[in-house]
Order: sequence, then structure tokens, then C-alpha cells
Amino acid sequence: LLCVFNPSGFLCSLSGSDRYGISDQCIPAHPNLSFQIILIKVFITLSLTCRPAEYLIGSECCPRCSAGTRVETHCNEYRSTSCLPCMDGTYTDKASGLEQCTPCTSCAAGSGLKVKRSCTGTSDTVCEPLQGFYCIYSVGDDCETAQRHSSCGPGQYISNHGTASTDTECSDCSPGTFSDGTSPSCQPHIQCEDLNLQEITAGTSAADAQCGPRGVNVGAAVGSVALVLFVIVAAGVFYFRKKRKSSSR
Repeated sequence: LLCVFNPSGFLCSLSGSDRYGISDQCIPAHPNLSFQIILIKVFITLSLTCRPAEYLIGSECCPRCSAGTRVETHCNEYRSTSCLPCMDGTYTDKASGLEQCTPCTSCAAGSGLKVKRSCTGTSDTVCEPLQGFYCIYSVGDDCETAQRHSSCGPGQYISNHGTASTDTECSDCSPGTFSDGTSPSCQPHIQCEDLNLQEITAGTSAADAQCGPRGVNVGAAVGSVALVLFVIVAAGVFYFRKKRKSSSR
């Protein structure tokens, strides 16, 4: 098999007949040489495998641009790939044949994120949760989604404070203790008897007991207040009526 190149393709000579092809694979001669040439080019493209440091563009294996740069002009048979540095706010983290650098990620405060490591020409921004938030989805050490720490409710205490990776954990107060939900422990109810006081309001899991002086009759106290208010209102009515009569004379 003898193959020689001419402007129309590879001309092969096999057993005295002319064929077109590459290497040891030849396509039988055909009246329509253009069709044969197209088939040869398609075969070349499909069978072409570039080296790891190259990328395929058309039928050419071009050198990749290094991390932090992008392709300005693809290579051809006369020149190598031309590369440009990534602009501020963009990056490429590995050698590639990209014509555009990738935009840097934004750590949005509205999403509970802040910058842990700023974007460079060769690496993307790395985000972490704001204070009071924890990460619920991350890729490597980059937090992509954060959520605010849960709040404990009245009658609960903070058994474990939230961190950048875990939520707050709450537990219920045991009987005889209380918490408004902001403390790391529940406090015991005040014992009015121990203070020689009378319990006015019993304690709950969310509030302490209320004490008052002993011997105070709550019903009588309320009645006295009501009586005083009645006297004040009656005196006011009497005064205004008397004043109105004086004005009409």
C-alpha cells in the first residue's frame, strides 16, 4: 500500500488501482472525489484524540490555556493557542479551552452568607454562614445555602448552641422550673413560703411564680379599688351637674 498526499486528499496505490484514504485504510475510487474527501475528513475528525494538555477544536488539537486564563484565539496549523488572563470577577480553576472565564460566586448576605475566601483568577469565592446562621448545603468547604438558627420557645432551654454547621437544639424545662427560651438552662420557681410570702400567681414552664405579702385578701383588695373608683366617678358626676345648674341661672 502506497499513500501520497495531494491537494484533494491521500492518494493510495493498491494492486494497480487508485484509491483515496489514510494510512492503511483506503476508500475505493469513486467518480465523485469530493464526496470521498468529505468522508475522509469526517473519519479523521471522529478518530482524532487529543492529549490531556490539549483540547479539540474542529479538526485541530490545540494547547489548553492555563488556569487563570482563557482562549483569545484558537490554534491552527500555523500558530499555537493565544490566551488572555481572566478579568476581575472571573476565574478558571484549571487548564481549558474555554473562550470565557467563569463569573465568581457572590456570597449574598440576604441568603445568610459571607465571604470566607475571596475569588482569584484561579479559584472561585468560598462562602461561609453569617453569625446566627448554619450551613445546610455545602460543596467541599464552600457553603452554598445557609439557614438561620432556630429559636427556643418559652418553656424550653438551649441545650446546644447553634454553630456554622449545626442548628440550635432545644429541650423542655422539667417540672418546677422555667425559661423564656433564651437561656442555656431552666431556673427553679421561686418558693414564696420560704420567703414568708404568699403565692399570688403559680409558676409555669415559661414564667416564675409571683409572690405577695401574707394576709392580703386579694378579693377585698380588688373590691376596695372598685369602691374608690366608684366614689371618684360619682363625685365627678355630681360636680358637673352642679356646675351646669349654676351656669343655667
